[in-house]
Amino acid sequence: MSRITATFDRLRAQGRQALVPFITAGYPFAAITPSLMHGMVEAGVDIIELGVPFSDPMADGPVIQKAGERAIANGVNLAKVIGYVREFRKKDKHTPVVLMGYANPIERYDQLHGSDAFVRDAAEAGLDGLLVVDYPPEECEEFAAKLKAQGIDLIFLLAPTSSDARIQEIARIASGYVYYVSLKGVTGSAALDTDDVARMLQRIKQHVQIPVGVGFGIRDAQTAHTVAQMADAVIIGSRIIQLLEDQPHEKVIPLAIDFLRNVRKAMDA
Repeated sequence: MSRITATFDRLRAQGRQALVPFITAGYPFAAITPSLMHGMVEAGVDIIELGVPFSDPMADGPVIQKAGERAIANGVNLAKVIGYVREFRKKDKHTPVVLMGYANPIERYDQLHGSDAFVRDAAEAGLDGLLVVDYPPEECEEFAAKLKAQGIDLIFLLAPTSSDARIQEIARIASGYVYYVSLKGVTGSAALDTDDVARMLQRIKQHVQIPVGVGFGIRDAQTAHTVAQMADAVIIGSRIIQLLEDQPHEKVIPLAIDFLRNVRKAMDA
């Protein structure tokens, strides 16, 4: 059983939902990521999504794009991100970590380090899940099998426009959890229509047997509380990135802890 599955099983037994923050690796400072991850666990998060900086992030809005650009300027690449996971694992053997990014850095990594090097090195570092925005399910069954053999779940996105056929295809291959993108558009988009989210989750769960997390548009504790009533996980990204922007080094971790602790408290209320 993967750490992700074990985490959702534990939360389900407790009648709770997963809090899943997204941060861009290497943002706002190159070396702060492992310490920031530990701080988020202290705040009560259950799974960490770590964004891999990429120069052409088509699904990301301006907030995460800017964070990625800054991380790249800080010298962060996929090898360093894997290193952050390895560093985090020295002290935390339990909290699942998911990398979220694009195909190009993974394929480039294998070109530089050898066939299947990414899967090997990610597993050795202690990675639990992978979400590749531009890998459609019908083209990555072999890749999913290689990850699964190393205990890594392959996670997929679903959108408001996803057809039943698309949902079924993803249900067949996905493991760990499915990420429902609750808004049309890019990350950091505007207000969430929770009635629409509830209707779509009902549709998704007719086909998907694993947990479903909801992200995009969750910006505060109250919205997180509402979404937690209908989803298995609440995923928050752009709002955290905004909070940390232009903060001095010593304030980054305390700010993240304070925000996430309030969200966790609202979800459990």
